[in-house]
Amino acid sequence: MILVTGATGTVGREVVGELSGREQLRVMARDPRRVTCAGASDEVVAGDYADQESLVRALRGVRAAFVVTTRVGGGDDAAFVTAARAAGVRHLVKLSAAAVRDPLADDFITTWQRDAEDTIRASGLDWTFLRPRSFMSNTLSWAPTIRAEGVVRALYGNAPNAGVDPRDIARAAAVALTEPGHEGRAYTLTGPDALSAAQQTKQLAEVLGRPVEFEELGPDRAREHWASRYPGPVVEALLHSAERQLAGAKREVDDTVHRLTGRPATSYATWARDHAGAFAPQDAPQDAPQDAPRDAH
Repeated sequence: MILVTGATGTVGREVVGELSGREQLRVMARDPRRVTCAGASDEVVAGDYADQESLVRALRGVRAAFVVTTRVGGGDDAAFVTAARAAGVRHLVKLSAAAVRDPLADDFITTWQRDAEDTIRASGLDWTFLRPRSFMSNTLSWAPTIRAEGVVRALYGNAPNAGVDPRDIARAAAVALTEPGHEGRAYTLTGPDALSAAQQTKQLAEVLGRPVEFEELGPDRAREHWASRYPGPVVEALLHSAERQLAGAKREVDDTVHRLTGRPATSYATWARDHAGAFAPQDAPQDAPQDAPRDAH
């Protein structure tokens, strides 16, 4: 039995899609009614990191688990490890972030991610860490202004980032969960090239077949925008992350997706074509709603 957490989120739902029908699968969510990706043969259960008994129930009979935590600075990873050990789970595949490898990344988010890795590493369980660059799906946050104004607004528009398709992360997770030899390994996952927000905007315009302009946000405007969505420490972490990107810290391209999955990493243009409906005018058919963009490092 494999357990997938985060099944209402960007990567978790894709992991369920990869494994459904292939493996005995259990899907955990705080509210099981929100899980829309599970197949008929998959078991969907309620589980909450703040409720240890619910975690133990969800993990009973599980040999491997895909672990996603999003409460920055919280103790969710420690809670999950405690329950996993009690339930006899053998292998945890943890969604982390590429920034943990960068000694200059000392912000609030990256420190929390490093601590989560340390907690799992010290658990005595087998582990695999998946460390993606930013998700291509983060650009779904541009959809409202593209639809309404034909414009993208972002900070440091010429800073490159080797962002990755969440579907490629899910394929890598499925390999780590189902095949031997990935225990004790950490994998950095990137797309096939490093693109700036301005370059992504140009590719989106080509896919959509209409003009889309890029407008540079300064740090003050970016801080104001993020402050409406995140607490102060997270906002400062995102600004620090953007500055590292401007300095070139996120431009390195890695071939791990290809090596793990046997298929090349998905390009941004392909991702954009597959999600073009999300950027269409309000009166046109659109993709299913997605969760809030994850500003991964």
